[in-house]
Amino acid sequence: MSLSGQRKNELDALCLRLRRDLIRVLHGIQTGHPGGSLSMTEILVTLYFEKLRIDPARPGDPGRDRFILSKGHGAPMLYEVLAERGFFPREDLGSLRQIGSHLQGHPCARKTPGIELSTGPLGLGLSAGLGMALAARLDGRDYRTYVLMGDGELQEGIVWEGAMSAARFAADRLCVIVDYNGVQLDGTLDEVMPLGDLSAKWRAFGWQVIEVDDGHDLTQLSDAIDQAATTKGRPVVILARTVKGKGVSFMEGESAWHGKPIGDDDYAKAMKELGVEA
Repeated sequence: MSLSGQRKNELDALCLRLRRDLIRVLHGIQTGHPGGSLSMTEILVTLYFEKLRIDPARPGDPGRDRFILSKGHGAPMLYEVLAERGFFPREDLGSLRQIGSHLQGHPCARKTPGIELSTGPLGLGLSAGLGMALAARLDGRDYRTYVLMGDGELQEGIVWEGAMSAARFAADRLCVIVDYNGVQLDGTLDEVMPLGDLSAKWRAFGWQVIEVDDGHDLTQLSDAIDQAATTKGRPVVILARTVKGKGVSFMEGESAWHGKPIGDDDYAKAMKELGVEA
């Protein structure tokens, strides 16, 4: 079901608030990954506030939908969303990447409520997600599995082994969403390792491909995820065009902001752009 205008406005406001808090947290701890966290905000909000069948009071419910953040460095925004959904107190966010905290620099399934898979080494999320999707089939359950990947992550060979396997086993309850922002740690995708025609590549591996021209448009994302859920007989990949560092002009499209600490001057500028006087 497509988002109503009122609901879209509510979720847009939530995305803005989450962006503000992310910048506040990362400035406070002087570490973390702002660029890739900001680019996937709307994807996470659409999933966690509209699509995923989850219950924060029962994080281990066997019938829950599964979500894997394969691009584990985007954990700061995932933590923002999990806290907002009630998996743990918002006060915990300030302990991100601190010794003894359950909010590690990359997601940890053993320590953090709501995390399905510990990630960090890029490329492993798809194969693990396939395992979860096939387990649902074997167990006679109807949950769906979603895997959010970075586009730079697609340079990993294990991704395409998993893609072949998912098509072979007709894993139609598996949906990969690619945060397609065109920038990675050391530069643009084309500078580091060009991926060519991603749509054609995924189709050649036997996947249904859905393209989202604006991965920051909640309506487009919602419609794409609904379309993915109707696909039968093959896995689905959603290629969502996004902007690295979305919402903060001097971070947008800049590889330097993949993991750069936010200084005081940049913090003030970022918060002003996000509508807050720092």
